[in-house]
Amino acid sequence: MTNPPSILRDACLVVAEIAQAHDGSLGTAHALIDAAAEAGADAVKFQTHIASEESTSREPWRVKFSRQDATRYDYWKRMEFTKEQWRGLKAHAEERGLIFFSSPFSPLAVDWLEELGVPFWKVASGEIANKPLIDRMLRTGKPMLVSTGMCTLEELDACVGRIREAGGEVVVFQCTSEYPCPPERVGLNLLSFYRERYGCPVGLSDHSGEIYPGLAAAWLGASMIEVHITLSKRAFGPDVPASLTPERLRQLAEGVKFMRRMRDSPVDKETAAGRFGDLRAIFYRSLVARSDLKAGTVLTEDMIAVKKPGGGLSPDRLGELIGKRLRRSVPADHPFGESDFAAEEEGDGR
Repeated sequence: MTNPPSILRDACLVVAEIAQAHDGSLGTAHALIDAAAEAGADAVKFQTHIASEESTSREPWRVKFSRQDATRYDYWKRMEFTKEQWRGLKAHAEERGLIFFSSPFSPLAVDWLEELGVPFWKVASGEIANKPLIDRMLRTGKPMLVSTGMCTLEELDACVGRIREAGGEVVVFQCTSEYPCPPERVGLNLLSFYRERYGCPVGLSDHSGEIYPGLAAAWLGASMIEVHITLSKRAFGPDVPASLTPERLRQLAEGVKFMRRMRDSPVDKETAAGRFGDLRAIFYRSLVARSDLKAGTVLTEDMIAVKKPGGGLSPDRLGELIGKRLRRSVPADHPFGESDFAAEEEGDGR
């Protein structure tokens, strides 16, 4: 999985977004990589924050969740890893067979990640109008995964257009910036809208905290399903309510593979029926004698039963048998066949 397909055209990758779930602990970040790998994810995604490059002390809290950080800037500072620590995280992910990538939030973060050799860029929805950051990513020539959570359609058009003008590949992600996101606002209808509008692969960045949107998106042809991961629903952090535990992530990963196999394997009804010849012989029914019948008997409906197994005359021929004369005696439950009946001319000569 360390060599992802070009712009994910023939894939449906399941991404475990670690984001800030590590809460600044390098050990927890590594534990989350192991949990994602063991759950069957294809990739892990982080967020690379360098507080002094992206924020000031005036940045407001989205949700004031932290008792230990006086400001949001302090929180971002606590979330930082060094360039060497990022190198170790990427190496660990690849040792576990995972694609490693991250959302950069400053040009310096882009430089660090580019030095590490990430395969593509994730543009957070809050950065769509950040021209210097996007231009820095574009200069690498790598594919761009664009999240749509907070942006307007006009902003999204401009961002995708900028990427296209630079000759870049793009994947557009449906995303709703609510944590957790209720089902009424997941917006799966936008997958086809973005695919048609931009002529590109699409993905789902899901914040519902459930597996159902990801499964549905896989059926609808999404190239990537991104969900937050947490080691426990009792863990600390702002994204925990919108995250999956490793157990639920495994269900999603298995379900996505199942969905894609179904979707990519259309069934021809006639061919399928032909595969069940043996079962048809067992479960279908035949027209049989209800009791012992003597030669010369003219059949009435009450002399005929419909019983398993199949292989004899089909029940839909019941009307044809009524009034026919038996050429020979037959025992009860005998499956009627064409040779059991006198020919028309024989009957007329009696």
